[in-house]
Amino acid sequence: MKLQQLRYIWEVARHDLNVSATAQALYTSQPGISKQIRMLEDELGVEIFARSGKHLTHITPAGEAILRIVRDILQETESVKRVAMEFQDETRGELSIATTHTQARYALPPVIRDFTEKFPDVSLHMHQGTPVQISQMAANGSVDFAIATEALELFSDLIMMPCYTWNRAIVVPRDHPLTREKPLTLEAIAEYPIVTYVFGFTGRSRLDEAFQSRNLEPRVVFTAADSDVLKTYVRLGMGVGIIAHMAVDPQDDPDLVALDASHLFEASTTRIGFRKGTYLRGFMYEFIQLFAPHLTRELVDRAMECHGHDELEQLFRGIELPVR
Repeated sequence: MKLQQLRYIWEVARHDLNVSATAQALYTSQPGISKQIRMLEDELGVEIFARSGKHLTHITPAGEAILRIVRDILQETESVKRVAMEFQDETRGELSIATTHTQARYALPPVIRDFTEKFPDVSLHMHQGTPVQISQMAANGSVDFAIATEALELFSDLIMMPCYTWNRAIVVPRDHPLTREKPLTLEAIAEYPIVTYVFGFTGRSRLDEAFQSRNLEPRVVFTAADSDVLKTYVRLGMGVGIIAHMAVDPQDDPDLVALDASHLFEASTTRIGFRKGTYLRGFMYEFIQLFAPHLTRELVDRAMECHGHDELEQLFRGIELPVR
């Protein structure tokens, strides 16, 4: 059994059983990968992938069990590399992050700026996606950190630590009737068509829960994952925007008014996380603390020692999170 063979079966599974795409990603030949997988299966005495002719059709039950172990092996291999790199040069390396558009556009720029000034020899890679995509990228090792708000159940394989809380704004043109509603109510908002996030993005579930609690059915006429796209459609008059308050900038959006809605919706918490067992290099600790100053190296290390979600939540209970 060779480490290369384990990497091949992991990458084939990650590329939806497409051996050709795997070969391109690994800069090797398709026949070479197929041969090594067959050799590993022969050695183990089980099939990892079921086949129809020359095509892989699905992962076998034995393959599923093997791949779970292979994931951990490859993760530990990556940790060994990181330990070596840390001792070679603690200021040089790569850092990859998966997050949503709102975080990438509005929360992360000052963090990225300060980080790159402090670590100019660390290459940063940002990936944007849905919560499902973000969790998958972090779980399979494609990225180092996941930053997300919604669907935390998807991140059960990750250590997710709270960074800050935030709430929503009702975004309308300056002459909109809602600007004269005092106080602003959900009933008043529900009178208008609404443009907001796709379900599963950026605290959308909190929005739906608030309307349901008042037995209201909002007319959501347009959804998108991108806050800037939503503001564009507010400007076109399609409806009232409900987006993250941080996504409205008076300088960039002088034609829009952001009406505070923190009294209407429960606050959401944005978290940063990484795979259990990950070896964090020094600059990775630094990035976490730049994004969330209360997440000191000591606190992050304690989070890594927690067993299960409940223990992790207990660790952070009582810590006052900043509000954005």
